[in-house]
Amino acid sequence: MFKFAAAVALAGALFSGAAVAETAKPTVVLVHGAFADSSSWNGVVEILRKDGFPVVAAANPLRSVANDAAYVSDVVGSIAGPVVLVGHSYGGQVISTAANGHGNVKSLVYVAAFAPEAGESVADLAGKFPGGTLSGALAAPVKLSTGGVDLYIDQAKFHDQFASDVPAEQAALMAAAQRPITEAALTEKSGEPAWEKLPSWFVYGTGDKNIPAAALGFMAERAGSKRTVVVDGASHVVMVSHPVKVAELIEEAAK
Repeated sequence: MFKFAAAVALAGALFSGAAVAETAKPTVVLVHGAFADSSSWNGVVEILRKDGFPVVAAANPLRSVANDAAYVSDVVGSIAGPVVLVGHSYGGQVISTAANGHGNVKSLVYVAAFAPEAGESVADLAGKFPGGTLSGALAAPVKLSTGGVDLYIDQAKFHDQFASDVPAEQAALMAAAQRPITEAALTEKSGEPAWEKLPSWFVYGTGDKNIPAAALGFMAERAGSKRTVVVDGASHVVMVSHPVKVAELIEEAAK
C-alpha cells in the first residue's frame, strides 16, 4: 500500500511539474535605444509583471552595435527558458543581432525601432524617408577621450523631438537622464538580421520625429511583421505614452 501511495504521489508531482512547465510564461527582455534608459519601459514592465511575465529591462551600453549586441546576447544566454526580445529605436538593431545563435529566443518585437537588413545602419534607414528631424535637435557633441563623440538631444528640444505626447514635466526628467549614444554606433552596419528567421511584431506612432513613420512601416513590411500596430499621433517613445498598447503586442508575441 505504501509503495502504491508513493507511486501515486510521485506521478502527481510529475504531472504537476509538467503542467507548470507548460504554462510557464517566457521572459521578456526589453532593450532601450539611444537617448533613453531602462526606466523608459516602466509602464510596460508594470503591466507585464501584473500579467505574470518575468521581465528584464537591460541597460543597453549604446557604444557600438557589436558591443551592445554581445551584452544583450549574454543577458539572453543567462535565461534558461524561452525569451521574447523587445527593442526600442536603435535597440531594434541590437536585438536583430543579439538573438542570433539563441534557440530560446522565440519572437522579436520592434517598438518604434530599426530593423536593418544586412549591411544597413540606422543612419541609412533614418535618412531613407523624409520627415525625421533628429539632426536639428541634437546638442553639441561631447568629445570622448577614447576617440569619437557622444550624441545627446538638446534638453530644450527633447520634449518636442522625442516625447511630444508625454507630459512636459515627465519629458524634462527624461531629457536630464537621457543616455547618450556614440556617433559610430549609428553608422555601424548590421550583420545577418534575426528577423529573417524569427517571427516579429511592430508598433510605432504616426507622430515619431526620430524615425519617420514611412520608414517604420517599410521595415515592418520587409520583416514580414505578424502584426503591426500604428498608434495615431504617438511620439518616438510610444512605450512611455501608450504602455498598454505596447504591452498587449508583446504579450501577443509571447503566445
